[in-house]
Amino acid sequence: MTTSNNDTKTNNTNTDSNSNSSTDSNMNTNNNTDSKMDDTHSSTNYLIRVSETLPSLEECHSFCNIPSCGAISTFSGITRDNFDSKTVTHLSYEGYIPMAEKELQKLCNEATNQYPSVKRIAAVHILGDCPVGASSVILCASSPHRRDAMHCVEFLIDGLKERVPIWKKEVYQDPDNYGHTSVWKENIEWNHQGKATRVMVKQTDEF
Repeated sequence: MTTSNNDTKTNNTNTDSNSNSSTDSNMNTNNNTDSKMDDTHSSTNYLIRVSETLPSLEECHSFCNIPSCGAISTFSGITRDNFDSKTVTHLSYEGYIPMAEKELQKLCNEATNQYPSVKRIAAVHILGDCPVGASSVILCASSPHRRDAMHCVEFLIDGLKERVPIWKKEVYQDPDNYGHTSVWKENIEWNHQGKATRVMVKQTDEF
């Protein structure tokens, strides 16, 4: 997790709070309306997307970058190249978009209730293939000071792992002892019974 803060320097990544980049015109809100936006917490203050194409970390950061906030905390989940001594070539995600985005909306509402100084949130998750080194999930939160933004992002990633119905397939370079080259998994914190265990949904040899 990184936090940018224009009033405090930490060991985390610091960015200029006035920096801005163009965002996708299909995002939930337009960055050009920052100065006119009501500070109340609503869906206009959230960028939520579950899709095969995601905004970049820079675009999510830009969405959260508004003049009233001096801190932006970010989290980016990256596909790594290994799991349990196996070489991972890529991950693939599946999910039901309306349900997943509805849960993300609820999660954002809960986060802003718990951390009321947070002004904007970006919460996006990829579907489909995600190669090694690419982001599968990006979370950003902005607030006047760093603490609420940092805690908000931690709250969001924990809640996403627990509640948002998105499944992951790990694809391996070599077959395992049973000849499987990939395996579907639920998030370790989430399954239909609410038990904090990793559930193997199905195994397949297909890439």
